[in-house]
Amino acid sequence: MSIEVKVPVLPESVSDATIATWHKKAGDSVRRDENLLDLETDKVVLEVPSPVDGKLKELKFKEGDTVNSQQVVAIIEEGAVEDAPKPEKKADTPKSEDKPAAKAEAAKAPSRTGGSELPPGAAAHAARNDVNPADVEGTGRGGRVTKEDVVNHIKVGGGARPEQRVPMTRIRQRIAERMMQSKNSIAMLTSFNEVNLGKVMAMRKELGEPFEKTHGIKLGFMSFFAKAAANALQKHPAVNASVDGNDVIYHGYADISIAVATDKGLVTPVLRNVENMSFADVESSIAGYAKAAREGGLKLEDLQGGTFTITNGGTFGSLMSTPIVNPPQSAILGMHAIKERPIAENGQVLVAPMMYIALSYDHRIIDGKDAVLFLVDIKNQLENPHRMLLGL
Repeated sequence: MSIEVKVPVLPESVSDATIATWHKKAGDSVRRDENLLDLETDKVVLEVPSPVDGKLKELKFKEGDTVNSQQVVAIIEEGAVEDAPKPEKKADTPKSEDKPAAKAEAAKAPSRTGGSELPPGAAAHAARNDVNPADVEGTGRGGRVTKEDVVNHIKVGGGARPEQRVPMTRIRQRIAERMMQSKNSIAMLTSFNEVNLGKVMAMRKELGEPFEKTHGIKLGFMSFFAKAAANALQKHPAVNASVDGNDVIYHGYADISIAVATDKGLVTPVLRNVENMSFADVESSIAGYAKAAREGGLKLEDLQGGTFTITNGGTFGSLMSTPIVNPPQSAILGMHAIKERPIAENGQVLVAPMMYIALSYDHRIIDGKDAVLFLVDIKNQLENPHRMLLGL
């Protein structure tokens, strides 16, 4: 019996998908729920499993083709799947070590980088740049090739200069499209402040271990920022609003998108109703999304919506940046690296763990005053984390 394999139902916001990878070819045996292919949409990569056991009879499309919702991509001939035969054991053959003559010849054979004829530095530099030492004119004693000879050889065009052209992935294309849309359609401005995270770090040190024992998850920095942002959004509704044509939509809930970097690009899964979540709920949700993002298990609904975004460039060492607003949202909070710096406090100079924070916002609906007060609110909460526990 022939079974059709179809593209999953795509949401209204996703018009089509691209076949990124076929994991099987025509004639292969497949088992039920075994992944047949990866579909890449504008937002996420979807796996398409086999609906039955059987043999893959026909592939309707090749890698790189564009397909639509519910389109047939393959035909499976349903039936029992035989176990793959075990490979026959090859007869033992003498190892090269057991052949003195072969071993001796191998030792005499020069390597691509000239073996012992080159100094270690020259040999390593030649190997890194795919240079054959036989092509390099040596100026050292006895005509030996030096590292400087290899460098000069590369400068005059003797070294490899590889290039590779690959098409942008659908996700990367969508990211580029969204960033240009943001740049061209939003009157974007960025305000900055700095936060002393000494009390947050002290709280994590004091309560981190019992928190992990109780909730089974580590107490990170993101939960402090997410809760502080959710509280501040309630007091500064313009920062939590979005533009729809000539209308401004004010959201009475904090659905916060958390930027997560993956091999395929940046994704922003959404924590919904953060104002009602506990610190443990936030940490567990972020950890779950991060794991799903790394393993390609994010669902489209995980990425849809969101009224505000938090991105953490500090993970990669960024000290300061101007994050780009993700439309139709109107603001994004940028976290950065924590650095110990001398600061003045109560007339004294002390060293504290400081972080620059940035708020990029749509100046069409958010005034500079609102943006600055929002950042000050975030700063006050993080420098006095007990305020969050009291809802202040």
